[in-house]
Amino acid sequence: MFNKVLIANRGEIALRIQRACRELGLKTVAVHSEADADARYVRLADEALCIGPAAPGQSYLNRAAILFAAHVSGAQAIHPGYGFLSENADFAAQVEAAGMAFIGPEPDSIRTMGDKVAAKRAMRAAGVPCVPGPDGGLPDDPTEILRVAQEIGYPVIVKAAGGGGGRGMRVVPGPEQLLEAVSVTREEARRAFGKPELYVEKFLEHPRHVEIQVLCDTYGNALWLGSRDCSLQRRHQKVLEEAPAPGIDPELIRQVGERCVEACRQTNYRGAGTFEFLFENGQFYFIEMNTRLQVEHPVTEMTSGIDIVREQIRIAQGHALTIRQSDIRTLGHSLECRINAEDPFTFAPCPGKISVWELPGGNGVRVDSHMSGGAVVPPYYDSLIAKVITHGATREEALARMRIALSEMRIEGIRTNVPLHQAMLEDEGFSEGGVDIHHLERWLAKRKQT
Repeated sequence: MFNKVLIANRGEIALRIQRACRELGLKTVAVHSEADADARYVRLADEALCIGPAAPGQSYLNRAAILFAAHVSGAQAIHPGYGFLSENADFAAQVEAAGMAFIGPEPDSIRTMGDKVAAKRAMRAAGVPCVPGPDGGLPDDPTEILRVAQEIGYPVIVKAAGGGGGRGMRVVPGPEQLLEAVSVTREEARRAFGKPELYVEKFLEHPRHVEIQVLCDTYGNALWLGSRDCSLQRRHQKVLEEAPAPGIDPELIRQVGERCVEACRQTNYRGAGTFEFLFENGQFYFIEMNTRLQVEHPVTEMTSGIDIVREQIRIAQGHALTIRQSDIRTLGHSLECRINAEDPFTFAPCPGKISVWELPGGNGVRVDSHMSGGAVVPPYYDSLIAKVITHGATREEALARMRIALSEMRIEGIRTNVPLHQAMLEDEGFSEGGVDIHHLERWLAKRKQT
């Protein structure tokens, strides 16, 4: 058990975690860079400690500084949020070695799932459907590389085993381009992730990105909380998410959800996690597991009625889940628009001071944000400044509420991508539901030509 939590993150997720801690009667410690000294979540924390300059490598990624802050503040647990150190197995191990609780999976789970080859092997063993391709990494012998790809069938995609965030991957249409793609990706993987191991699998040409959220305690209880569709992406970065995934047979989702929780039981997984799948022609294909809280967790909270962050903390305290799978229902539909400080169509970051900040409200509307009028968006971090979430009895109602919410939102002093979201909500393909992961980029390319 613990009563003081250090939040090793910034932005809207730091405030989200802080609120969950306060609901549970826990004290909070905010750590911040010099650039975030005036942030709202810093003011609201019980204690706040500056851990370094603006550069993430000297602050939010500085493990020694964070651990020292935890020590001097007397924090007994650390919540890493998402991004930064949230999937760093060495950091999780350091936290636990220091006698504190890491609010997340065990370090071994993070290592296994962080290695895409090991993760795929573990999922296959649990009966989770995977993208066609071998369980092992790519060999060094060029002849063997060509043989493996030929067996899978072109097009294939070459990926870094330790990759993520859309980096360290290349699509290869035929054997002529394969060896060069392997060479370039291997070097990229070595530089970006510190490990050159690659794997190859079938490239699905028009898939959707569908996720299954799970929660697991340390007593063998594992739950899946429904599906999410995160197919609206640009350069592998999600823009808009919804729950449940529209147009997929609920029985098929149930079968995959049960496989996911079985995989969690077999691997002794702890805490919150997300299984990511490509979905094409009525089939699910596992691609990776995120061993942390997701940016898009609110749409699952809205449709399941379960506070995922609160449950994460309770699990880390040693509590058993009090919910059973039979209690979980998908109620209505929810959408989330990620509001970024960036030009809505060139996507250039737009840091600066916010002069006007008016948020939407009303039935079924939630806004997760750490910003306010007069606040400054720094240029050093991700451009996410708010998440607008709507919920309705049907997808159509959730869409209608989102259109109204975005029309009410006023942000001045900086540019944001609100106009992009408004345009996408009027797109016929998206309105019908079930677009593939290339839909947004096709739409943007078409818009550029007109």
